[in-house]
Amino acid sequence: MPKGSKELTNSRKDEIISACEKLYRTMNFKDITLGDISRETSFSRPSIYNYFQTKEEIFLGLMQREYDLWNADLRAILSDNDTLTADELAGEIAHSLENRTQLLKLLSMNHYDMEEHSRPERLTEFKKSYGESLDAVRDILSKFCPDMDEESRERFIFVFFPFMFGIYPYSVATEKQLAAMKEAGVKFTKCSVYKIIYNCIRKLLGDR
Repeated sequence: MPKGSKELTNSRKDEIISACEKLYRTMNFKDITLGDISRETSFSRPSIYNYFQTKEEIFLGLMQREYDLWNADLRAILSDNDTLTADELAGEIAHSLENRTQLLKLLSMNHYDMEEHSRPERLTEFKKSYGESLDAVRDILSKFCPDMDEESRERFIFVFFPFMFGIYPYSVATEKQLAAMKEAGVKFTKCSVYKIIYNCIRKLLGDR
């Protein structure tokens, strides 16, 4: 890592991650190279290695940033509301993820390969942000659903978080996917991110 302030290092890492995010809007993960990312930044490809050793580390950094943004939204739900009904709570969480489609897209990827090709310290940084999202949802449930015991809250967590991995494919379909499903006779009804999440959370909260 080159010498410099922590702020400068974080700024350079953020520039690289932002370049990756820009490319990911129009390209697939497998097609994006470090050379592509380099051309979207002020760094040469060798310079990127001072901050990230693999493409997977950059994508992991992007997902970490998306989790951090979502965590801020979750904490805002906590701080901006004194009480929420089950319907309101489901709506608030659904809205928070409706604005995080990049996170949902990343979650639909193969995490095993992404994490396996990242250094332990990078993986630990990511897991801290992921862990903060778990804690934020636990705190939301504790505040707005005080009748839920700890076991019920953990059951919610371990249903909802794995569920998030499949939201993007059910809310977004390419023309190629749509054509293939039509040819295969598969009925596909596109549903919004908000509606998918709202319905799931409302079901998990039960009769509240």
